[in-house]
Amino acid sequence: MAHMTKRDFDILDNNGTKYLQWRVDARANLKAKGLEHTILVDGNSTSQEQAKAIVFLRHHLHENLKIEYLFVEDPKELWDNLCQRFESLERIIGPKAQYDWMNIRFQDFTSVSDYDSAMLRITSQLRLCGQATTDAAMIEKTLSTMHADNAVLQELYRERHYNRYCDLIAILRMAEANMKVMFHNHNKRPAGTVAPPETYVVKSGQPWRNFKKGNTTFHKGKGKWRPNFKPLNPIFKGKKKFTPNKGKPNQTTKCFKCGITGHWAKECRTAKHLVDLYTASQKGKGKEVETNFVKETSPVLSLDLSDYLIDDIDNGCGPST
Repeated sequence: MAHMTKRDFDILDNNGTKYLQWRVDARANLKAKGLEHTILVDGNSTSQEQAKAIVFLRHHLHENLKIEYLFVEDPKELWDNLCQRFESLERIIGPKAQYDWMNIRFQDFTSVSDYDSAMLRITSQLRLCGQATTDAAMIEKTLSTMHADNAVLQELYRERHYNRYCDLIAILRMAEANMKVMFHNHNKRPAGTVAPPETYVVKSGQPWRNFKKGNTTFHKGKGKWRPNFKPLNPIFKGKKKFTPNKGKPNQTTKCFKCGITGHWAKECRTAKHLVDLYTASQKGKGKEVETNFVKETSPVLSLDLSDYLIDDIDNGCGPST
């Protein structure tokens, strides 16, 4: 169950790629626990202290390394075996770190953070190999490898006489942030031009009217103070409902209930029996219907036989004999 216990730092892999970092972390933790003398020559450590130190070191080793040094019970012996096993790493990491130190340039990086990370990685590798670098060397490396366009800034930084590398990096970070803000403001509007006037656009379909009291609260958004108006009627989403025409009907508008012009159907006040007659008359519209037309101009006369006989008196002749 040892692998389930929380570790104080990363374990040492079987290939030993991070042996130098592991050695520094292991020595610091043993010193914090009061067990550093267990890995020193003539440390005069007790058997109980040796047991604690060996358990701690084995807990931060890879499984293959644990098996290889399974029967090693002295922490000093385990420490020396690991040093002999991975001592060749110093001969590999050291020249590579020196090469990186000679070729690192401030102008080759796009940001101060990237340069600082690379510089700290190289200097830490040099320290692990016994080749410590001073703050003065790091400051000189940074200032001497700046771009030629920053010659004036380089001299200004030299005149401040920084003693710590971290102070110089803090100033460079601040200058980089201010430079970004300056370029942003410069590119926002060309030099010599006037800022365009502010305009407010109201899209069609948004009834921005009839505001209630209390809706005129303001909030700051995108650097401008704008009213937080809310319309009384929310915008209808989806299909629009049918709404009748507004206004007064004209004389050509005909009511579809009674057929009379001058009013809408919803305002019709015609009697129901008249509406029914008009509706019935509209149902047969368009069909051929046989009709008889009778027109009364005078009352009908009743004629008899005497009306068709010719009277002699009327013809101007006397009575016959």
